[in-house]
Amino acid sequence: MTITKRVTFIAKPDGIEKMKELLSAMVAPSKAEDGCIFYEIFQYENRPEKFMAYESWRDEAALDGHKASAHYKIYKTSYEPFCADKYSDELEVLG
Repeated sequence: MTITKRVTFIAKPDGIEKMKELLSAMVAPSKAEDGCIFYEIFQYENRPEKFMAYESWRDEAALDGHKASAHYKIYKTSYEPFCADKYSDELEVLG
């Protein structure tokens, strides 16, 4: 079953550029992973501290593989000092 998530990050005022760097570094290697259907990071134009990751994976195994990747581990151990808030929504395709 396809897994689609939207993850929102709110950077600390002094962490915007570092969050942008960390999140941007995730895009190319994530897209290259087996089972990645879609992976993009967005920065809100009117709120530069707000970022959104939109990702879709073939199945739970593909998402687990993503979470075990080296680039995910770098992000996971690095983002917290620069992030004021983070929340995630799992999305379901209708129709």
